[in-house]
Amino acid sequence: MRSDKNFHGQTLVSESKVADTTKRLLDEGQGILRLTPTWVPRSFLHPGKRIKLAPNDYYAYGGDRGGIDERWFASTTDAANEGRVWHEGQSFVDNGDTVMLFKEAIASAPEVLIGKSLWNEYKRWPVYSKFFDNMGPIPHHFHQAAKDAKLVGQEGKPESYYFSPQMNNVDNNFAYTFMGLEPGTTKEDLKKCLADWNKGDNGVLDLSKAYRLKRGTGWLIPPGVLHAPGSLCTYEPQWGSDVFGMFQSLVEGRVVPWSLLVKDMPKEKHQDFDFIIGQLDWEKNVDPNFKQNNYVEPIVDPANSGSGYTDRWIVYGTVDGQLYFSSKEMTLEPGAKCTIKDHGASGWITVQGTGKINSLSLETPAMIHFGEKTSDEVFISNQAALAGYTIENTGTEPLVGLRYFGPESHPHMPEIKRT
Repeated sequence: MRSDKNFHGQTLVSESKVADTTKRLLDEGQGILRLTPTWVPRSFLHPGKRIKLAPNDYYAYGGDRGGIDERWFASTTDAANEGRVWHEGQSFVDNGDTVMLFKEAIASAPEVLIGKSLWNEYKRWPVYSKFFDNMGPIPHHFHQAAKDAKLVGQEGKPESYYFSPQMNNVDNNFAYTFMGLEPGTTKEDLKKCLADWNKGDNGVLDLSKAYRLKRGTGWLIPPGVLHAPGSLCTYEPQWGSDVFGMFQSLVEGRVVPWSLLVKDMPKEKHQDFDFIIGQLDWEKNVDPNFKQNNYVEPIVDPANSGSGYTDRWIVYGTVDGQLYFSSKEMTLEPGAKCTIKDHGASGWITVQGTGKINSLSLETPAMIHFGEKTSDEVFISNQAALAGYTIENTGTEPLVGLRYFGPESHPHMPEIKRT
C-alpha cells in the first residue's frame, strides 16, 4: 500500500505522474533507471560494517529495531520485520529532487521494464538481491518452500550466495557456514533439539557440518534446507520473499526466541514438532553429496566477454528443475568499453571502479550516509537488455558490477554438475 509519507526527507512522485516520469527517466537513461540505496535492519543480528554505510548510521532506524546489516537491490519485496517503516525493503527510483517506488515504475511500464511474460506471470519483479553483512554467524534456519509458505499467505524462497572479493576485506568473526544435516541424522534427533529450546544451546549445530567460505565462489540454497550463514559479506540473489524459520536457540550467547522459528507457520502448528520438521526438505538436508550438488564456482561467459572485459556466471543452476534467478559479474579493465546483450532485465550494483552504463554514470562510493543517494545501483530494463547496452570503464582501476536476473531469463545458462 502506498503511503503519503516521504522517503528520507524526499517527496514521492505522485501516482498520477509515475507513468510519465518513468518514461522520461527511461528515455534519459537509454533504458536504464538509477535506484537509491535500500537499507534493512535486523533486530536479532550484529552489523558486519562492510556495506559502506557511515559508521554513525548503522542504527539509523533506532536501537530497538537493531542494526542495519543488509542492503537490498532492485526490490519490490517488503522486509518482514516487526515495527517496520512503511517502505522497508522497497527500492526507489531516483528522480533528482523526488523519488518513486520501483514497483510503481514497473506497474506503469511492465513490458519495457521486466518483459511481458514476467509481468503476466507475477505482476511484479519477483526476485531481489542483497548484501548480507554480519559480524558473526546467524542461526541455523531455513526458508519455506512455496507450498508451505502459501499456508500463511506468503511465497517460498530459494536463495543463493556469492562472496564478492571487493566486499570482503576482512573475514569478521566466523567465515564458515553450517549447511544441511549430517547424513544419518534422524527426525527424532532434530525433535530433541526443538524440545531443548529453552535449555540454552539446543545443539542443532551438532547435527550439521560447516564449510569454509571462499571469496569469489558461491552456493545455491534450495528452500527447506537448513543453513547458518557465516561472517563473509554475501551477495544474495533470491526469490522475492522474506519467509524463514530459525532452528537454533542460541547464537554467540544471544537467545533466539521460539517466535522466530514459527513466525511463518500457521498458529495452530506452533508447537507441532512433526509439522515444523516436515517443512524441511529432508533428503536435501542429509544429502551425502551436499557440496557437489550446491556449490558454485564462477564460469566465464565467452558470448559476453572480449578484449578488456570478462563476464562471469557467479550464480547459476536450477532448483528442482526450475530457474528462479541467476547472476553474473562483469569486469572491465581501465579504458575498456563493450556493448552486451542479455536475455532479460537485471538489477546492477557496482562494487569497484567508475564508469558509465549507457548514459548513466557509475561510481563506487567509499561511504554512504543513511538517506543519501549514490551512483552505484541501476536497473537494466528488459528492453535495454534485449537491444544491447554499453558499459565503459572511465577510471584507473577495474570496473566491476554484479547483476542478477529473474526466472527463466537465460536459456543457455550453465547447470551445476550434480550427482
